[in-house]
Amino acid sequence: MTRPVLLEASDIKKNYGAVQALRGVDLTIRAGETIALVGDNGAGKSTLVKILSGAIRPSSGTIKFNGKDVSISSTDVARSLGIETVYQDLGLCNNLNVAENIFLGREEIRKLGPFSFLNKRVMRDKAAVALSGLSINTPHPNANVAGLSGGQRQAVAIARTKLWRSGLVLLDEPTAALGVQETKRAMDAVRQLQAEGVSIVLITHNMPMVKEMSQRVVVLRQGTKVGDVPTSAASGDDIVSLITGARQQWIEAA
Repeated sequence: MTRPVLLEASDIKKNYGAVQALRGVDLTIRAGETIALVGDNGAGKSTLVKILSGAIRPSSGTIKFNGKDVSISSTDVARSLGIETVYQDLGLCNNLNVAENIFLGREEIRKLGPFSFLNKRVMRDKAAVALSGLSINTPHPNANVAGLSGGQRQAVAIARTKLWRSGLVLLDEPTAALGVQETKRAMDAVRQLQAEGVSIVLITHNMPMVKEMSQRVVVLRQGTKVGDVPTSAASGDDIVSLITGARQQWIEAA
């Protein structure tokens, strides 16, 4: 059975002066689907993800979410739609603890007369629930982020997507700078999101990860989509040939 379309981006272009970062890219993401977004450095992957996350605006093009035209004009708008982004640097604040990072920008507030205070106990308890079940070595909600390992920082970022019940998660190089064991645990956490029906866009240079974790692979080259095929139909060599230009194009109906 064909899954319903969650997000449909059409003819997305992004110009920086005379530089064309994206040249009319189309992208369809279905509910519960994991897409691997691959390409060489400068191919336009990060630009496309930043547009979907609301960090930057496209020069032109349209986006539909759950069948409705939307303008993802900010990260707050993206989050309100259920789109959460985990960047390569994870976007964590070292001066805050785990719970405060998970709730960053969406803090729990309690009022006492005319005064407002952070409800740290509620934030801590909800953060603990979001962290529970992750196979990564999860930190305590009160732990300071500055002292966490790479895998634990990844756990904080993924817990944030769980807590807010995101329908679409954009993962930018989720295992960068992680060791072998932490990489395995991070991938187990991604599998948990998949099991919960979350749609995922996985940006990675790791071909074994592409083959293992995704149902479809989308290849960008010099701002143009040159590949969009079921992962099962493409070998690692096929994907690399699209990235490098040895094969010009391979696009099947999404």
